[in-house]
Amino acid sequence: MLAIQVIRERTDEVRGALADRHSDAPLDAILTADERRRALLIEVEGMRKERNDASKAIGAAKDPAERQQLIEAQRAVATNLDAREGELREVETDLDALLLQMPNIPHANVPIGGEPDAVIVLEGDGRDGSQRRVDPPVPVHSVATPAIEADRKPHWEIGVDAGYIDFERGAKVSGAPFYFLRGDGARLQRALIAWMLDVHREQGYEEIYPPFLVREAALVGTGQLPKFANTMFRAEGTDLWLIPTAEVPVTNMYRDEIMDVATLPLHHVAYTACFRHEQFSAGRDVRGIKRGYQFDKVEMVQFTEEDDSWDALERLLGHAVEIVAALGLRYRVIRLASADLTFASAMTYDIEVWAPGAQEWLEVSSVSNFLDFQARRANLRYRGADGRVRHLHTLNGSGVALPRTLAALLETHALEDGTVELPAPLRPYLGGQTALQPPK
Repeated sequence: MLAIQVIRERTDEVRGALADRHSDAPLDAILTADERRRALLIEVEGMRKERNDASKAIGAAKDPAERQQLIEAQRAVATNLDAREGELREVETDLDALLLQMPNIPHANVPIGGEPDAVIVLEGDGRDGSQRRVDPPVPVHSVATPAIEADRKPHWEIGVDAGYIDFERGAKVSGAPFYFLRGDGARLQRALIAWMLDVHREQGYEEIYPPFLVREAALVGTGQLPKFANTMFRAEGTDLWLIPTAEVPVTNMYRDEIMDVATLPLHHVAYTACFRHEQFSAGRDVRGIKRGYQFDKVEMVQFTEEDDSWDALERLLGHAVEIVAALGLRYRVIRLASADLTFASAMTYDIEVWAPGAQEWLEVSSVSNFLDFQARRANLRYRGADGRVRHLHTLNGSGVALPRTLAALLETHALEDGTVELPAPLRPYLGGQTALQPPK
C-alpha cells in the first residue's frame, strides 16, 4: 500500500507511475476521498473540543438554569458529532478500500513499457561456468534466439518415453493440465526441492514449513487481494484460500508485530505447493509441464531495514542465480518493464533458463523488492536504534520454481539414448546415481 502522504504530496509522480504500469487504479477518487476525510477530521476535532469545553463549563456552572442551558447545547453538539464521526468512519473505510487498489511505484531504473521493453542484465551457462553482466542492459527483443539443436527432444517426449511423466492418468484423475510424476521423475523432483532448501540454508536462510491455506487478510497483506481473487482457489464456505506462493504465509508471519532492528535482516526459505487458477490457451505455449494449476516452488523471503533493501535485492538475485548455474543450465536475467511488474513490486528480475528441446526460454524465478508496500498492508514494522518505529521492507524470490526447472534439466542433460545425466549437486540426493536410465 502506498502511504496517503506519498499520493497527496507526489501526485504527478504517482499518476505517471500508473500510466507506466498501464493501470486504471482510482487515483482521482483517492484524492477526493482524502480531501473529504481531512475536512471531516478538522470538523470532528473542532466539535470534540467544543464538547469538552462544554463539559467543563457544565461542571463549573452554579446557576441551575445556566447549567440546564449548557446541557441542552451539549446534546445538540453531541448529536452533530455522532453524525460527523459516522460519516468520517465511512469515508475512511472507502479510502482504505481505494488505497488497496493502488499498485506500487516502479523504481527509476525499471524500463518503461511492456514485455518487449524488458532488458537483459546478466547471462550465463552453468555447463561451462561462464557468466557475464550485460552492461549496458540490452532489450530482450534485440537478442537472437539460441541456435536450434536438432537432436534435442522436448521434455514431454523425454518424460513420457522414460515413464517420468504421466499426462494421461493425471488428466483422468484431475483433468488437464494435471499430470503424475512417476519413478525417477518423482525422485528427481524431490531431490531438487531438498537440494535447493539445503543450498539456501547454507546461504543463511532459516527453513520454514508454512501452511498451504491462509486467511483472506494474509492475501491482502501481500497484494494478491482484492485485485486478483479470480486467479486463486478458495475453500468454499471458509475464509481460507490455497496459497499461490509461499511468499504469502511467510511474509505474514510477522504481521502486526514490531521487530527489533537487531534481529534484521531476516531470511526465510520455504518449500510449498502453489495453486493458481490461471487461464490457459491451447497449443505449444502450455504443452508439457510448463504451466498448471498446481506446482512446487522453493521461495526465499527477506525482511530488511528501509535503507538496505536495494542491496538486498542484488544479493537475493545472486542466491537464485546460484541454483540455475549449479544445475548446468543456460540462463539469463531480465529486468522487467513497468507494465509487467507485479502489483506490489517496485522492481523485478526474472530468471529464465533455456529449454533446448522446446526451444524456448522458461521463467523459473522472479526476484522482487516491494519496499514498504506489503509492510503497510500487513502492518510489518521494526523499531530502529533511535527508537523510531518504521515499516519493514520485504523482498522475495523463487529459489527456484518447478516444474519448468525440471523440464529444462531433462532437455539440457538428456543424451541420444535417453539417458539423463544428473548435475553433480543432485547425485547425493538420488542415492549416488550419476544419471537417470531410460527403461530397456
